[in-house]
Amino acid sequence: MITRFPGYTPTRSGAVVHDNLVFTVAVAPDPVSPSMYEQSVKALARLDENLAKCGTDKSKILSAIVYIADIKRKGEMNRAWDEWVDMKNPPMRACLGVELEPPHIVEIVVTAAK
Repeated sequence: MITRFPGYTPTRSGAVVHDNLVFTVAVAPDPVSPSMYEQSVKALARLDENLAKCGTDKSKILSAIVYIADIKRKGEMNRAWDEWVDMKNPPMRACLGVELEPPHIVEIVVTAAK
């Protein structure tokens, strides 16, 4: 069974649950700050909300892929990540520099257990 939770546009789900796996993605909500740190903090908070809707939390994240618009600013995102992550259950994480649709400069994709 697949359960889809509404996203912020009609053509995208904010999260999807299949059996005991949760898939979700988050960006900072509008209005968007130009700060990589602030966008990361807000995107991570949105992940918390999405995971809660699906009946899980950050301690059950299996993997995360972080897309950032300027890889040279990865340290700012890392600071937000380190403040947020469950240190007892750190997930596998990759960070990639990519082009993102402005004004967003960070997007985080997560797979978690339920």
